[in-house]
Amino acid sequence: MRNKISIIGAGFVGSTTAHWLAAKELGDIVLLDIVEGIPQGKALDLYESSPIEGFDARVIGTNDYADTADSDVVVITSGAPRKPGMSREDLIKVNADITRQCVAQVVKHSPNTIIVMVNNPLDAMTYTAYKVSGFPKNRVFGQAGVLDSARYRTFIAMETGVSVEDIQAMLMGGHGDEMVPLPRFSTIGGIPVTEFIAPDRLAEIVTRARKGGGEIVNLLKTGSAYYAPAAATAQMVEAVLRDKKRVIPCAAYLEGEYGLNDIYFGVPVVVGAGGVERIIELPLNDEERALVQKSSNAVRQTLETLKSL
Repeated sequence: MRNKISIIGAGFVGSTTAHWLAAKELGDIVLLDIVEGIPQGKALDLYESSPIEGFDARVIGTNDYADTADSDVVVITSGAPRKPGMSREDLIKVNADITRQCVAQVVKHSPNTIIVMVNNPLDAMTYTAYKVSGFPKNRVFGQAGVLDSARYRTFIAMETGVSVEDIQAMLMGGHGDEMVPLPRFSTIGGIPVTEFIAPDRLAEIVTRARKGGGEIVNLLKTGSAYYAPAAATAQMVEAVLRDKKRVIPCAAYLEGEYGLNDIYFGVPVVVGAGGVERIIELPLNDEERALVQKSSNAVRQTLETLKSL
């Protein structure tokens, strides 16, 4: 019997995640959206590529959460983009309301599932999903450093001219401008990245990685990134369904780790069949701890805004 994966939200990130998952044959896929016809059309189009690409995963589109019943993993990408004239608080409220509605339906139909959050603001929406679901903390986690570290590794490969496969990089913190780079734990073929790239140039690469999403938005003019975010999501789902025990940075619920409590924050974790199976605490130096504190303060501010709404 195949695994069942449901993706809530059939926009670019959701539908592209379905594409990656189908290509990896990770399970049957349900693509759900509130707009009639969109998930059905995209799912059918993807399913019709199966004879060409040779995957046997079934792909269906729906507007009914009943079709997502008994999912092994649910990915939530649903959310509204920030529109002209919309304040940060307005965006948080809109997406929190969407997240609450989605999670309530997910819990109703798939009470034993693992939830992977992708919508923004990521850390706050993952916290919301955890509280609404009532699930154990290991079964609700968010995409954070998986995407950011992929961008970081890409830029390091571009700079050094080596294979991306030989680059390992670790990032922590809130998703976005306040993420925390950890050059001490970044390597190329096991060799510290600082042996390849001068400190000032590495700092420029870190800055570019931090603003990676914004760079793509500026280039596209009318949209945002979806290939890399979807691939990062697929990597997380694969780690769960194949029990791979991957060490990757995700938004996980902290209870004292790194001196933080009652917060979802990007940290290195072991991802396997149980979801977040272990949080890895790295021995940070004073500078790194200060950056983590700054990043956590930004996440905490968003959480306080959310709680006040």
